[in-house]
Amino acid sequence: MKGLGIGDWGLGLNARMTLASLILVAAISACGGGTQPQQEQAAAPPAAPAPEPPKAPYYVYVTNEIGGDLTVIDGATNQVVETIPLGKRPRGIKVSPDGTKLFVALSGSPMAPPGTDESKLPPPDRTADGIGVVDIAARKVTTVLTSGSDPEQISLSADGSKVFVSNEDAGVASIIDAATNKIVGEVKVGGEPEGVTTSPNGQWVYVTSEEDNQIAVIDTASNKVIKMFEVGARPRSSAFLPDSSKAYVTAENGGSVHVVNTKDHSVTKTLKITGEMARPMGVIASPDGRRVYVTTGRGTMLLAIDTAKDEVVGSVKVGTRPWGVEISPDGRRLYTANGPSNDVSVVDAETMTVIATVPAGRSPWGVAVK
Repeated sequence: MKGLGIGDWGLGLNARMTLASLILVAAISACGGGTQPQQEQAAAPPAAPAPEPPKAPYYVYVTNEIGGDLTVIDGATNQVVETIPLGKRPRGIKVSPDGTKLFVALSGSPMAPPGTDESKLPPPDRTADGIGVVDIAARKVTTVLTSGSDPEQISLSADGSKVFVSNEDAGVASIIDAATNKIVGEVKVGGEPEGVTTSPNGQWVYVTSEEDNQIAVIDTASNKVIKMFEVGARPRSSAFLPDSSKAYVTAENGGSVHVVNTKDHSVTKTLKITGEMARPMGVIASPDGRRVYVTTGRGTMLLAIDTAKDEVVGSVKVGTRPWGVEISPDGRRLYTANGPSNDVSVVDAETMTVIATVPAGRSPWGVAVK
């Protein structure tokens, strides 16, 4: 029998090689090799995570006296971003020097507006008195410091180690060691102390006495009163210029703002505040020291004082009975706490116009910015 030649298979060499290649591809595909299915090739890559919203340049913190909580406002959008429970009657509020905490005065004493028959009030809840410490990052109260009775306003030493507290019903200012939570001093400062302010240089604390119409100057090194000086009727608060050279003290019933030379802690000028029902209340200095801003309570106004001339140079109507006032770190925005209208007015400092009104809690009282 003759052997079969190439031509005897009925296929040429090239054809047989092509057939072999097709058989090999089919075998590989059957085993799961080769290219991926068409639908897998067309699948879109995983979506990138959504970018986080821009962080606010700062936040505005407002104590609500009746609501017992803290309203947090985004400084960029003027929107309320959170409400933090605090305790009874939160009023005075300050930011720690390192910017990580808020200190808030809490009081268990019943509210007693002017003209109230205090004999008919319920007894105070002294267990509610204290200084609430709010962790700014966690947005919650982490501890409550012992404060003495009925704390109304507070201030901090330059390093944040001490808290100075006005104890309204006791006529003293308590001094708290923040690290040990112990009262290390009690200083007599006059009847119904209210406003408490530390000078930027850290040397003095001014405490207003509503009943005695005077200011007590506490030396922070010795924790002792080094001077008392008189101002107008019912002084409410004070503010220092950034260089600590001057202070401005508001007198509610006196309808006045007093300019104080801190070299000898003496009044050098008294500005009479005019306008219907004007009652000077809160006061804050601008970061550059060129302006001081004053709320007028029942007068519904926010005033601007030129500190070079010590004259009122601007005003704007804000909410009902503005009390607490603060300014943004860049000095461009002002914030007033308007108690009866339960809101916060946002004011453009340059034009002295209201650019927003933000709902807050019940009876907003104090304001801090960080």
